Amino acid sequence: MPEAEKLISKMKRQPNGIRFQELYKVLEYNGYKMKSKTGTSHRQFINNRGDVITIKQENPLKAVYVKDVLKRIGGNSYEKN
Repeated sequence: MPEAEKLISKMKRQPNGIRFQELYKVLEYNGYKMKSKTGTSHRQFINNRGDVITIKQENPLKAVYVKDVLKRIGGNSYEKN
């Protein structure tokens, strides 16, 4: 199983505690490219369909960002412990 798929499973199990770099790998794996920086704290990602995601670069990320990415990549069913 590729590393990105393991990270997606981790994100589904526990959306809190995900690091920006982990989310970045998942987005790249799913066809998103970093588009731009907005200021010093936010990064924008875009895919070939024009879908833009803005993520605040912080560690750990807030669960709302992780859940949004899961929804957009089709992994919107996250597990609760």
